[in-house]
Amino acid sequence: MSIETRDLTFSYGSRQVLSGVDLAIASGEFVALVGVNGCGKSTLLRLLAGLLAAESGTVLLDGTPLPSLPRRHIARRMAVLHQSLPPVPGLTVRQLVLQGRYPSRGPLGMLWEPDRDHRTREALELAGVSHLADRVLDTLSGGERQRTRLALAIAQEADILLLDEPTAHLDIRHQLEVLTLVRKLRAAKGLTVVTVLHELDHAARFAERIVALHDGRVHADGPPARVMTPALLARVFGVAGRVVTDEVHGGPRCLIDHPLEAEDLHPLGRRSV
Repeated sequence: MSIETRDLTFSYGSRQVLSGVDLAIASGEFVALVGVNGCGKSTLLRLLAGLLAAESGTVLLDGTPLPSLPRRHIARRMAVLHQSLPPVPGLTVRQLVLQGRYPSRGPLGMLWEPDRDHRTREALELAGVSHLADRVLDTLSGGERQRTRLALAIAQEADILLLDEPTAHLDIRHQLEVLTLVRKLRAAKGLTVVTVLHELDHAARFAERIVALHDGRVHADGPPARVMTPALLARVFGVAGRVVTDEVHGGPRCLIDHPLEAEDLHPLGRRSV
C-alpha cells in the first residue's frame, strides 16, 4: 500500500470530525472521497498529507508512520493541490511552478534560472499552461489557475497526488477539463490519485474507487458501480434518488429526486424512498 490509515481520529476542539478511520490506498489507484459538507473529506486529505496531526491513530506512507519521516521526503512522494493559494502580487505562472522543484533541488538549486529547469518546462507543458508561463497569476481564469496548480504539483515529481476539491468554483467545461487532465497525468506517470469531489457523477466517471464518509467514518468503499446506490444517497446525502447506467461511459449516474425529511431516514438506510 502507498498510504494507509489505522484507527484515525481527529477533532476540531470539542467537535469530532473523524473517528476510527481505516483506509488503505494501493499504488496507482484513483480514489474519490465523497460526502456532505463537514463530513471530514478535506480533513482526511490533510491528514494523509501530514499537514494535520491525528488525535489518535496512524497514517503510514509505504509502511512508515508519517510523523517519523522528514518533511522534504514526504514532499518528494506526495504533492497536494489545495483549493486556493495565498496571493503573491506579481508572481508569474513560471515562478509559481518552479516552487514545486524545491523538494528535489533544495535551497541552493532554487537559485537556478527557471528556464534552465527542464522539469519545470515539462510540468508547464503537461498541464497545458506553457503559453501562460509569463502571465501573472492574478490575471488567470479559474480553469487556468487550477491547471497552473496542477503544473506546480507535477513539478514536484511526486508519485502521489492529493487533490482538495479540484473542481471547486469552476464551470462544467473547466471541471471536465481538469478531471480529464488528472486522468491523463495519472495514466502517463503512473500516479496514485486521491481527490475530494462534490459531484457524485464526476466521482463515478473518473475515479475507479469511491470512499464515502458519514458521521466521521467510512460508510462505503469500493468501485463506483457497487458504492453508488439509492440507499447511499439516502443515508449519506439525505436525498431520494435513482442510480442508472450511463449509456456513453458505462458507469453509474445519480438522478436526484428530492431531499428527504428527517423522519424518512431509517437508521440503517434501508427504508424505501
